[in-house]
Amino acid sequence: MQHDLISSLADARKARRMTQADLAAQAGLSRMAVQRTETGDVDPRFSTLAEMARVLDMDLIAVPSALRPALQAFIQSGGRFLAQPPGADAPPSVVDSLGR
Repeated sequence: MQHDLISSLADARKARRMTQADLAAQAGLSRMAVQRTETGDVDPRFSTLAEMARVLDMDLIAVPSALRPALQAFIQSGGRFLAQPPGADAPPSVVDSLGR
């Protein structure tokens, strides 16, 4: 699970065209801390991951394991329910906002 989290943080950083040094500076971390976290060389503290997420406008949340597949499907659909037409009253897509 943590690997998914770290990959998500790294993907979000890259989508924002931030370097590891940029993320480190804004999060109050060393570039090496960000690099070693992303490569899996260290087992980061929760506070390190939370700061990285904050800079990337993300939140860390605990989700019951049984709900994870449904939540992932909802996020990947852009926040739309299955068979909900585009333009329907749905929240903005998380995926689309990361690509901006």
